[in-house]
Amino acid sequence: MNIKVGIFIPLQKIKKVKGRLYLIPSPLGETEIFDVIPQGTVDTISKIEHFVVEELRTARRYLSKAGFKGKIDSLNLMVLNEHTSDSEVAEFAVLLERGKDIGVISEAGLPAVADPGSKLVSMAHQIGAEVVPLVGPSSLMLALMASGKNGQNFTFNGYLPVKPHDRRVKIKELERLSVNKHITQIVIETPYRNDSLLADFLQICNPETKITVAANLTMPNAFIKTKNVEEWKKSLPQLNKIPCVFII
Repeated sequence: MNIKVGIFIPLQKIKKVKGRLYLIPSPLGETEIFDVIPQGTVDTISKIEHFVVEELRTARRYLSKAGFKGKIDSLNLMVLNEHTSDSEVAEFAVLLERGKDIGVISEAGLPAVADPGSKLVSMAHQIGAEVVPLVGPSSLMLALMASGKNGQNFTFNGYLPVKPHDRRVKIKELERLSVNKHITQIVIETPYRNDSLLADFLQICNPETKITVAANLTMPNAFIKTKNVEEWKKSLPQLNKIPCVFII
């Protein structure tokens, strides 16, 4: 009689497999998804059931285009924005502990870059879950590539101060770093403040300082120009309510 002997593994030795946290790029504007999102990324999205998103309406529209049309109600969508508390983010991370995969979708572009999704990424690392960044568009890198500025030494500053005095002081500091230290300075702004930010640049910076304006990247009407302050003053673009990246 043949007796098959199995291997006994104590329960305490069995490691629970954690879920993966997928960082999912999204289009930078209203464009065809496959113009900017690779097929491999879309294929990965289609296998996920749990999503942490910055805004429900746009996330539903994106996921519908990514293959979930008619199936959105079957997904678990959780909101993570600037108002989400750390305790709520910790609740999202519990799904990873239970072995569930989660996809993170920012409002536009890359999750966790100038985006509250970084909180969940940090927690994923703390609990030992695998973090998987997927391929897609980055407005910051696209703008830097097309700027003609130093791409080997640069700083992303995010949003500048809202208060006029503080913002002007910061602009002078960024100009000094760019011109004297040759460290490229990348800035973004809330779309409705774009025109006022550019006006501050042109008022505060020296006439020969070069500024790049990159707007509506990946869109049919994309605008990318690098000019010095004096040249910009002769022909101002209309930037109100469109996504922009500014580079000094």
